[in-house]
Amino acid sequence: MSEDDNNMEEYPTEIHDYLTAFEKSLGSVDEMLKTMMSVSRSELLQKLDPLEQAKLDLVSVYTLNSMFWVYLATQGINPKEHPVKQELERIRTYMNKVKEIADRKKASKLDKGAASRFVKNALWEPNAENEHTSKTPAKGKKRQ
Repeated sequence: MSEDDNNMEEYPTEIHDYLTAFEKSLGSVDEMLKTMMSVSRSELLQKLDPLEQAKLDLVSVYTLNSMFWVYLATQGINPKEHPVKQELERIRTYMNKVKEIADRKKASKLDKGAASRFVKNALWEPNAENEHTSKTPAKGKKRQ
């Protein structure tokens, strides 16, 4: 009997695909963490602007708390009844605030001078030349 056959007997076969996907996800997280840990935090933060620094910190703490959530679930503890749930909600609140700031930063800004020039040029204004020609009688017609 091979090792895979022994592993298949230890848990129900219908969750095999889920476990395989979970293992693959853990491998991806592990690779990402190794990449992040290969660069010192101070060196990484120097390359980022304050908004990007906040995003990095929030993603890091959210990931850590999410992994703790998974750990609690694997230990048979309901994470929904654990303080980690409130912590994740608090982090999400800050993530939304940072997203709002980033959206405001991306939003187009109104150039008041350009807008007033557009409006001024779009509106018809009679000038002295137009007023003069409209007050003179048309040629060819005689007034009596």
